[in-house]
Amino acid sequence: MSNKIGIIGDGHVGSTVAHQLLISGLVDDLVLIDVNEAKVTADELDFQDAMANLKHHTNIVINDYSALKDADIIISAFGNISLEAGGERFAELNYNRERIGDIAASIKKSGFDGILVAITNPVDAITNMYQELTGLPKKHVIGTGTLLDTSRMKRAVGSRLNVDPRSVEGFNLGEHGNSQFTAWSTVKVLEQPITELVKDKPWKLEDLNDEIKFGGQTVYKGKQYTNYGIAAAVTRLVETIESDARTELPVSNYQEKYGTYLSYPAIVGRDGIVQQVELALTDEEEKLLAKSAETIKEKSK
Repeated sequence: MSNKIGIIGDGHVGSTVAHQLLISGLVDDLVLIDVNEAKVTADELDFQDAMANLKHHTNIVINDYSALKDADIIISAFGNISLEAGGERFAELNYNRERIGDIAASIKKSGFDGILVAITNPVDAITNMYQELTGLPKKHVIGTGTLLDTSRMKRAVGSRLNVDPRSVEGFNLGEHGNSQFTAWSTVKVLEQPITELVKDKPWKLEDLNDEIKFGGQTVYKGKQYTNYGIAAAVTRLVETIESDARTELPVSNYQEKYGTYLSYPAIVGRDGIVQQVELALTDEEEKLLAKSAETIKEKSK
């Protein structure tokens, strides 16, 4: 069974995702779409030049929406990150809202009926729009959400405790943006709740909040974009979908309770969001989640 993936938006993020998919062998047929014809043509040739030295072969098509008809997954990576210079992802909303209508119409016209993964910011609002505009089932439209924020949390916690970030459990929830938060009640390291582990430490959990929340801005200030962290998150999500792994991931999925897409753990597999998860959050965390949901809805207007 071959895997066909479309990527809409061949900028810093889209091209890095494409590269990771090519070298990982997760894609047999790749459709790359971008309004910058010269850039997408150059990347296609560059990838072809790499092919003789790669372990896997991939067939590549550029700027053909009709080729998305039988794609398993479409990844939306278009946007203009320079608008986020102030650290506010909703700064991209108007720019991306002007473009998503035509893109969603082209996806719908192609006959695509697979899983749509949104990276485009503000990702929760954009994921909402994609679902409404394409008419795809809610469970088949997923935003990368706080999968990256959660990774940043694991990196920060792992660094403080000198353990591999993959040995840190737990989630960041809500908006992939300034109202997201670490649900510390869910975080475990060395089989112990983080809240217990830090009692004898000279630092507090609150000391990590800004590092986690604004980690992306640190990267942005250094190179004016972010790409590797989010590309790794997308690649993991793609692999989870393709292999029907049914992994619990903090992705942006539709939460009936809040009437919006936001990040909350869900079981992800070949059919998209295959099961909702219920966390035992503290009262304070429940309030933060409700506040984050309101922020998404209010800013999306």
